Amino acid sequence: MNDAEFPRDGRPVDMYLDLLRVRMDSEDYQLLLKVVAPALRALDEQPPESLDFALDPEETEDLPQEIRDEAALVIATAVTGRLDNQLVEIQVDGTGPVRVVTDAATASDPGRLAEIAGCIQQRQQDTEALRGIAAASGMSTDF
Repeated sequence: MNDAEFPRDGRPVDMYLDLLRVRMDSEDYQLLLKVVAPALRALDEQPPESLDFALDPEETEDLPQEIRDEAALVIATAVTGRLDNQLVEIQVDGTGPVRVVTDAATASDPGRLAEIAGCIQQRQQDTEALRGIAAASGMSTDF
């Protein structure tokens, strides 16, 4: 689908949700909506640049991986306005496989995926260093 095929007042995320409603089991679709609703509401209230998106681990830990993957794709569609997002699994040294949503061009570029894995690994190392500093300072390490 290209931009010319979108209804003028339609949002790509609404179109994507309509496709999922047809494709998914009704119960699974309702679970998906429950998971993505807070993020979609937040996007309606604020521009995506000012928000940090993450699925609530407590609400998603018992969900099937397929629903978690679709939730990530729904949120990515809402943020980017694109329907060509893809979920890929990349290996991150010290962590193992990590699921990432990206555009189709990046998903098919091993060099870019390696860069993303490097960024994730660096962020995890930075987080561990900050936790060490917080612990040594007597501060909370829950971040």
